[in-house]
Amino acid sequence: MSRTIFIIGGTGAQGLPIIRSLVQDPSPYTVRILTRDPSSRRAQSLAALSPQKVHLQKGTFTSEADLRAGFTGAWGAFVNIDGFATGEAMETYWTIRCFEIAIECGVQMYVHGNLDYVYKLAGYDPALRCGHYDGKGRMGEWILLQRQQQQQQQSGVGQNGKGMRAALFTTGPYIEMALAPHTPMEPFIENDSEGGQVLVWKVPLSESGGVAHVALDDCGPYVRWLFDNPARADGMDLAVAIGSVSYSEMASAFEKVTGHKARYEEITLDAFFALPNWARVADRPTGYMVTDPNSPAVMSMRDNFSGFWRMWQASGGNDGLIRRDYKLLDEIHPGRIKSAEEFFRREDEKTRKDGRGGLWEVVLSKTPVLKVHEDRGRAPQSR
Repeated sequence: MSRTIFIIGGTGAQGLPIIRSLVQDPSPYTVRILTRDPSSRRAQSLAALSPQKVHLQKGTFTSEADLRAGFTGAWGAFVNIDGFATGEAMETYWTIRCFEIAIECGVQMYVHGNLDYVYKLAGYDPALRCGHYDGKGRMGEWILLQRQQQQQQQSGVGQNGKGMRAALFTTGPYIEMALAPHTPMEPFIENDSEGGQVLVWKVPLSESGGVAHVALDDCGPYVRWLFDNPARADGMDLAVAIGSVSYSEMASAFEKVTGHKARYEEITLDAFFALPNWARVADRPTGYMVTDPNSPAVMSMRDNFSGFWRMWQASGGNDGLIRRDYKLLDEIHPGRIKSAEEFFRREDEKTRKDGRGGLWEVVLSKTPVLKVHEDRGRAPQSR
């Protein structure tokens, strides 16, 4: 019996591999993808995967009518609202309405695309306030609380008498962003003293810090597992990552795999916001759909990404602020990518196979990873 999964965020960087995994045979799933533009390149690439299993629904998550049309008749839902489009305040509202309307329409398994609630994890330290993380993370906690209360209050209703099941899928910065332009970890190509080219990462990350990078290709198997195992996944916060990646490790791995020189340069936050792409946007609001940039609910890019980098400065070695249960991840996805070097080797093999050349050529091509860069030009964005 086919199960329909309604997807918000399907044409984003994370949505693409998730949908590929959900419709890959053998699969009981069909997907209904909400998209503002069904004719876009990304939407059409998804439709081409399987005309029988992939269906595009024109609309927006800021329309209750479109949400009801999408959730109605769906067994499951994967909702990953673009907080960088909406801003933190609007994301909060529409996350609530998505969850409520999904219950209203009889959805049985709901997965919330989530990020870590940094502000709370840091003891509400304002220096680590990162709006696009906190906006998702606090709502993830709210969703699990609603689920817990629903179990207590609605015994005898819905799936196994326990109402709509819910889980979180908590990610982090995609490691693909470390090879792409206009991201917080954009690499630069410089000449060394001998006239050779060197790939340089200039980031405000200390040697003791580390980023819980996520490989996009791993997202599909993880989310597929949540839908394949709804009873176990119910109430779970599945927080994923390759590992806590330092940028000295990143540079060493790139050099080892490609043979091209690479290095990591630690810079201050002030120097980071003086980089060309960031100097022009540092004092702009984070949400490009925000109607009032002067609203007190809006964070500037500078404030948001200051908290972002301080989070990773405090997260090295999987014993700091951001942690992952790698034993659980190995159980759920034994073939997951486990290091920067393994990612670079797989990516180098994949890009050579599809005719794009090796990783060095990929960096030179300056191909965007995030959908916003296709849709709106070149403003820096982040997971």
